[in-house]
Amino acid sequence: MTDALRSAEDGQDGLPDKRQVAASFSRAAASYDAVAELQRTVGQQLLSALPADYQAQQWLDLGCGTGYFSRELAQRFPAAQGVALDIAEGMLRHARPLGGAQLFVAGDAEQLPLRSGSQQLIFSSLALQWCGDFSSVLREARRVLQPGGMLAFSSLCVGTLQELRDSWQAVDGFVHVNRFRRFSDYQHLCAASGLKVQGLQRRAEVLHFADLRELTRSLKDIGAHNLNPGRPDGLTGRARIRALVEAYEQFRQPEGLPATYQVVYGILRKDA
Repeated sequence: MTDALRSAEDGQDGLPDKRQVAASFSRAAASYDAVAELQRTVGQQLLSALPADYQAQQWLDLGCGTGYFSRELAQRFPAAQGVALDIAEGMLRHARPLGGAQLFVAGDAEQLPLRSGSQQLIFSSLALQWCGDFSSVLREARRVLQPGGMLAFSSLCVGTLQELRDSWQAVDGFVHVNRFRRFSDYQHLCAASGLKVQGLQRRAEVLHFADLRELTRSLKDIGAHNLNPGRPDGLTGRARIRALVEAYEQFRQPEGLPATYQVVYGILRKDA
């Protein structure tokens, strides 16, 4: 299996915001699975989108996190050899003892430390939204896939956490919510990737919370609180928090306060 790995190429270190993403998710490794309802739902839907008869002898879980879907992939493809890769070392330390993959590798989706043509399936659920250059992600996926291989990914696009974004806008006008690329960007970049687009859709997934504190705690526990460059620094005053609570309460539904995630699901294939 080690022949799938290649030496890391010399090059520029990751951007500061990428290092911050890695550090944030590393800190969240121990708490992540307890609050990862959305991540499990989306990942299961992505798994179910794979053709029922599709077989992979080598797979990559790209942005594996705690390894939940590495273990799911190992069950689905019991004879295959798997690589679990993440930019967050803390996630890999958490995932490695739980198994699922044969290799656990620290790496960047925009510059994969894997040999060309080494994988039959790249599975990536709710990780690629943190990559600044999605065209590089697709280029690397095309390089690493074998002919006939498949990239199955889920990501987030504009409209995610719109309720929280609108509530903050009403309070102070600053951006306190992570930015994501537009769905039209995913469409354009996938079409230009050299991979065959077999499916690309956007679907809203809505979680409900008892109150704003429960929502913000959930975001912190999965490591996905505000990571925007230039985000407001310092503590948020009580008056602003009260104003935020009042603004968000305008969205309340019978089930609780909604948090909408605009999820992109993509299935791309490399020509044989």
